[in-house]
Amino acid sequence: MPSSSVHFNGSVNLPDGETVMRLISTRIPNGVRRMTDGETGDRGYWIYFQIDKFLTMPEFESVQVGQAYETESGAPPMHRLRLAPGASATTIIWPDLGYVNAYVASFAIFDRVQQDGTIPPHVRSQLQYPTPLASMAAAIEPEDLSDVSLSYEAALFAGLDSALMTLDHHRCAVQWDVAVEFRLLEGTRRPEVPLGQITPALVRCVERVPADVPVGMHLCYGDYGHRHFKQPESLQMQTKLVNAVVSVAQRPVNFVSFAVPQDRSDADYFAPLRDLTAGLETELYFALVPYHPDDQREGTTAAQTANIGAGLAQSTAGSRKWGICTECGMGRVAADHVPRLLDLHREILTA
Repeated sequence: MPSSSVHFNGSVNLPDGETVMRLISTRIPNGVRRMTDGETGDRGYWIYFQIDKFLTMPEFESVQVGQAYETESGAPPMHRLRLAPGASATTIIWPDLGYVNAYVASFAIFDRVQQDGTIPPHVRSQLQYPTPLASMAAAIEPEDLSDVSLSYEAALFAGLDSALMTLDHHRCAVQWDVAVEFRLLEGTRRPEVPLGQITPALVRCVERVPADVPVGMHLCYGDYGHRHFKQPESLQMQTKLVNAVVSVAQRPVNFVSFAVPQDRSDADYFAPLRDLTAGLETELYFALVPYHPDDQREGTTAAQTANIGAGLAQSTAGSRKWGICTECGMGRVAADHVPRLLDLHREILTA
């Protein structure tokens, strides 16, 4: 069964949200179900949007400075933080984390562009959040991580609540970016963390979203210069994580996007889909849109499509419709390459 819809994982390297929404709608007139605002401006470097807030807080002190993206000379510095002398995780006063104002403003643009007919009426505005662990593991020193993380999670969730109190639940959706979790599961950050320790926090993220708002997970292996922190050997770990979350969450997971390296079209990579237990209420998206299409072997997309279909046919829910996406967002893509990538989405859909 060929792909039938398109998903956007978040960032798009364009000047502003309105440009993103109008270009997507023009280049891909059919198949879009949720509209990203491109995470433009100060959200462009993902969790640095949060770390920048942490640096203003008297409760933290910087102990190390690196670079957010080693492959990009213009990337912002990445600080490692610890609790300042006398500070306690139980008394942290978190600043405005920025997402409420960002998404209220984004929705106003979305509403205007949808009302003028550019965005189809069935499309929802998509809010993208890094999981609490993402910002914490990247910024907070290990000795303070556990206690500070619980406090930050409460603040991030409170902000999500505030945003959703303002927005029309029938016109929005929430995506959680699950990336740091795979670094822990795959053992690229020692010690390796078992899935049973990762799942509860992801379930809390899913369940925090009200039942009348679709929620999804973007499964990500990083995008440092379009390179993963580890090449996934197959879809096994991603499938296990999805199964673990949907088996426990007290509400549906409405969509999931899977990472697929552009050079993997072999049956072994997709075979773990036979073990997927997510039901038909969960839309599935696979990263068949390559960042470097000129480097991809002819016939790759056709082979990927066939192997996805074969794997899903053996799963609990059986054959189903599914969609396509890029592996991560398009925030690290050169701006003049974005139109071609969008066109490639449309071309794969209509092939």
